[in-house]
Amino acid sequence: MTSHPSLVLLNRHLGIKESSPFTLIVDSLSQSAHALLQEFVHRYTGAVTYLSFETTVKPEYATSYMDCSRANLKEIQEFLQSAAVQKNSSSKSLVIVDSLNYLEAESHASFISGIVQPSLSIVACYHANVPVAQVSGYPSPLKLLSFIASSIFEVEPLDKGDVEELENRISRFSFPPNSALNSEKFKLHLTSRRKSGKSLTNSFVVDTKTHTYEIFKPDTSDDVQEDEELLKDLTTFNLTTNSKQKLAREQVELPFMEAQTELGKFGGAIVYEFEKDDDYDEEDPYEDPF
Repeated sequence: MTSHPSLVLLNRHLGIKESSPFTLIVDSLSQSAHALLQEFVHRYTGAVTYLSFETTVKPEYATSYMDCSRANLKEIQEFLQSAAVQKNSSSKSLVIVDSLNYLEAESHASFISGIVQPSLSIVACYHANVPVAQVSGYPSPLKLLSFIASSIFEVEPLDKGDVEELENRISRFSFPPNSALNSEKFKLHLTSRRKSGKSLTNSFVVDTKTHTYEIFKPDTSDDVQEDEELLKDLTTFNLTTNSKQKLAREQVELPFMEAQTELGKFGGAIVYEFEKDDDYDEEDPYEDPF
C-alpha cells in the first residue's frame, strides 16, 4: 500500500524531499498539529530550526531555537542566516513555526516572503479556531496563507460524530469526555500544488504512534442506512429492500447496456428484442419500441 502514488507523495512531504518552500498546517482545538509536527521530525533527519510564538521551552528535537514573541522580521532573518551557516550542509533545513496567529493580519505575506529561502523548508501552523479581526478590503489570514502556501495539511479527528454539536461544545470549551479529540491517530487532508498550478488533494488516516499511513476511505454504509430509515412509516407499503432484493436489483441488465458493447455502434439507442409473448400492434405508433 505504501507504493500508492498518494502515499509516496505524503512520505516525500513528511521527509522534506518534496519541493515545498512553504507548508501550511491548519489545526483546531479538536485536533492539534502537535502529532503531525512530531511526524515531520520523525521522518526528517536533518537540522530543525524552531521559531516560537507560543512557548518559551525549546523542544528536544530542535537544533536551533528562537523566541519570536518580541522579535521583528529582521532579527528572525538574521537568526535563520546564522543557523544556516552553523549547519554546514547542502541539504535543506526544516524550519517549524509553531503559530502564525500572533502576527498582525496584514503582515502574514511579508513575514513568509521574508523567511523563505532556497535552503529552507518552512512548516508553519495556523489555528483555525482563533478569532481574528476582519480588515475591510483584505482577505482573512487563513485565506491568504492558503493562497501562498505550496502545500496545505489540514488535520481533524478521525471520528467527529455530530459535527454541529462538537463545534458548539468546543466553542464553549466544553470538550466531550472519552472522545477521540487530539488523538495520535487522525484524519489528514493534503493539498499539494505543482509549479504548473495544478493541485492534488488526498485524504489519509495517519497513526503517529506506529508511523503508518493509509488512504482514507469514507464509510457510506451509514448513508445507506439513513436512506432506509427515511422510507419507514411513510406509507402502508413496505418501501425498504432486504439484502436479497438489493442483490437482485444490482444484477438487473437494462436493455440500453447492449448499445455500449460495440463502442456506440447503435448510437446509444435503446435495444429491445421481442419475445413470443409480446402483444404488439403494428398500426399503433405509440407501441413502436424504436
